Amino acid sequence: MEEDLGTTRSAATAQRLDHAVKRLRGRLRTESGMYSLGLTITQLSVLRSVVDKGPITAARLATLEHVSPQSIAQSLAVLKAARLVRGEPDPQDRRKTLISADPSATELITSLLAGRESFLARAIDQVVAPEELEDLEKAIELLERLAAADLGGGA
Repeated sequence: MEEDLGTTRSAATAQRLDHAVKRLRGRLRTESGMYSLGLTITQLSVLRSVVDKGPITAARLATLEHVSPQSIAQSLAVLKAARLVRGEPDPQDRRKTLISADPSATELITSLLAGRESFLARAIDQVVAPEELEDLEKAIELLERLAAADLGGGA
């Protein structure tokens, strides 16, 4: 019986956490100005990976983003059309294409991240009492551990 209560509590906590994370992510997207760009979340995630890891192959991007090669190809087509990325032959293997970010893409990602961080800093200053900052740090540590959890590949 005690195990059932623990499982029920974990499930309820998981549901609350999922809802809170979704709301926060949505708020961060709004506050950063992301919605005004006309790019999807997936496209912006791919763009950020190209900015952070590029030059990079489409296959490596698909692995990093945990999506299919077809999904990466679609996102890259949009990003290329917007002139945010470009493809050039790999000097070591001319059969491969390396994707690089345009300087404007780097500026865009930097601006989006700055908007998110600015919102979070202001929200923390206004909503979190000084005596709660340590609790927030502990919560962040727990969220980082949850994000890194290896549960054996099951969904």
